[in-house]
Amino acid sequence: MFLEQSNYNWEKIDENLDRAVVGYDDSLMLTIVRFKKGGIGKLHQHIHSQVAYIASGSFEVQIEEEKKVLKTGDSFFLPTNIMHGVVCLEDGVLIESFSPKREDFLK
Repeated sequence: MFLEQSNYNWEKIDENLDRAVVGYDDSLMLTIVRFKKGGIGKLHQHIHSQVAYIASGSFEVQIEEEKKVLKTGDSFFLPTNIMHGVVCLEDGVLIESFSPKREDFLK
């Protein structure tokens, strides 16, 4: 299936974050999250495995108790139920995949 950006449905999460669910089936989901500088992906955990690719910008990424600044081209992987969050240090975009799909993103 072809997924063209002109058809993405952007959801405003808060004043600093917008998210588009790009494609999914029961076992996999791809999302794009646009952050403004200062935007926060609050610390949380979930049952889904997750991989995030930093398409642009820079982020302070926290996984469990460790923090690291990652920038364009970097990625991070999260097994299930790992506490994590991000703070956007300059406007940026995260491309995230989840397995299985995030039902909570579809409501």
